[in-house]
Amino acid sequence: MRILVTGAAGFIGAAVSQRLLERGDSVIGIDNCNDYYDPALKEARLDRVRGVGGDFTFHKIDFADMAALEAALDGERIDRIVHLGAQAGVRYSLENPAAYVQSNLVGHANMLELARNRKVEHMVYASSSSVYGGNDKVPFSVEDRADHPVSLYAATKRADEMLSESYAHLYRIPLTGLRFFTVYGPWGRPDMAAWLFTEAILSGRPITVFNKGEMWRDFTYIDDIVSGVIAVLDNPPADDGAAKPGGSTKPHALYNIGNNRSEKLTDFIAVLEDACGQKAQIDWQPMQAGDVPRTYADIDAISRDLGYAPTTDIADGLPRFVEWYRGNQGD
Repeated sequence: MRILVTGAAGFIGAAVSQRLLERGDSVIGIDNCNDYYDPALKEARLDRVRGVGGDFTFHKIDFADMAALEAALDGERIDRIVHLGAQAGVRYSLENPAAYVQSNLVGHANMLELARNRKVEHMVYASSSSVYGGNDKVPFSVEDRADHPVSLYAATKRADEMLSESYAHLYRIPLTGLRFFTVYGPWGRPDMAAWLFTEAILSGRPITVFNKGEMWRDFTYIDDIVSGVIAVLDNPPADDGAAKPGGSTKPHALYNIGNNRSEKLTDFIAVLEDACGQKAQIDWQPMQAGDVPRTYADIDAISRDLGYAPTTDIADGLPRFVEWYRGNQGD
C-alpha cells in the first residue's frame, strides 16, 4: 500500500512510518517540523525512518495550508492515510489557542477533503483521551459522553471527531479516530512527563508535580501504540449500517488505545527514580488549569475487534526510555 502519514517527524508518526516501511509499504511523510519543541529531534527521527530503507518520501509542509498540501501531493497515488499531525499539548493550548485552531481544526478539515477527493480506502486519525474531560466514570469507554472538554486542545480533538462523523455520513469515507492515552518511550516528546522528569532527576533539578501527586495516567508504551495504529489501519470500518465503537452507524469508528491500567503519578516517579539511580526532588504544585486528575482506557472494543493487547507496563517501558535518554540526550 501507499500510505500518507502526517506528523511523520513526530513521536508516534515516525514510529508508525518506520513500522510501515519495515513491512514493505510505501510511505509519504508530511510534517512542518515546527519549533514547538527542538526541530533537531524531529530531524533525527526522520533520519531514523530513512535508515529503514524502502520507499519513503518526505515533504516539509503544513497540512493546514491546502494549496501547499495539494501541490506536494499532485500526481501521488494515496491508498490510505494515517493523520497523526497536530498541535499537541494541553498546557500550551492555554498560551497559544490560535495554533490549535489552525492545525487541529483547519488542518483536519483539509485532510478530510484530501481523503474525499482522492477516494482513499481509509483514513485513521489521532484523537485524544483528553476528550473525556473530567468524566468521573472510569475506565473511560468510547461509548461515554465526551461533550465537556476542559481544555482547548481537547475541544479541537472532539471537534475533529464530529467533523469526521459528518464526512463519513455525507461521503461514506471509512474513518477511524484513535483516542490515545499518555504515550511514552524512546524518541518521545520533551514536553511529556517521562522526558521532563528524567531530565530533571539526572541533572539534580526538582520535578514539578501537580495536584499533590493525586494524578493517575494510563501510560502507554510507543510499541504498543504503533501495533494498535497498524491494526486499525488494516481494518477500515464497514459501510454496513451496523453500530461501530463510538456509536456511529456510518463507516466511522472510535477506539481507545491505552494500556488498560491507570498508574498513580508517584508510582511512575518511583520507577523512574530506580531507572535513573537517584531520587527526585519534587516541587509540589496545585492542579493545573485544563488538566484532569485521572485517565484510564477501556480497551474492550479494540481488543475485541482487532485483537489489540498491550504488552509493556511502566516497570519495563520506563527503564527503556531512560536507557535511550542517557544514550541520546544525556551529557
